[in-house]
Amino acid sequence: MDIGVPLRDLGEIDSSALRASIIGFDDAVWLENNYRQQVYDVHTQTHSLVMLFTDGKGWPDIEITKESAWDLLVDEAMPVMHGILKEFYPPGGTIVRAMAAKLLAGGIIKTHVDHHPSFHAGHRIHIPITTNSRVRFMIDGRPYRLEVGKAYELNNQKTHSVMNKGKEDRITFIFDYIPPDKIQGR
Repeated sequence: MDIGVPLRDLGEIDSSALRASIIGFDDAVWLENNYRQQVYDVHTQTHSLVMLFTDGKGWPDIEITKESAWDLLVDEAMPVMHGILKEFYPPGGTIVRAMAAKLLAGGIIKTHVDHHPSFHAGHRIHIPITTNSRVRFMIDGRPYRLEVGKAYELNNQKTHSVMNKGKEDRITFIFDYIPPDKIQGR
């Protein structure tokens, strides 16, 4: 959604339980669902723990599915997401995507804009799980540093990219929330 600024700092949140859960998974779990890596060129250097997903087909009458990481993350992720939604967004909408995304050490998410209508209508929230000083998140040509222990809303209608020149993977929990006035039939 075009929120009028490149990045909105939502402030400090307690994501410690979610962080501990996500960090505890081995590589095999991260490789179970590779749909995003196969379909979206910008995500080839990432791995995902996908809880909820829609490919957006049939917009606005979309199908949202519980994916392989639902059972793994629901107890830790839902309270964090609902806490953010309660504080910052109108009630009654729908979470259409929720996942942990890992950008591998040395990896790049190429410059892009999220084009699907669901991205125009929805708020894209980022919750950093791990990062390092060599991660560069660019939005609309400017660098931003996202901090663990905080949440942010990304203006995904601006060009954005991420580069991880560090030796550690960078992990972010991401979810998309569509307010009730932006989607029909929900």
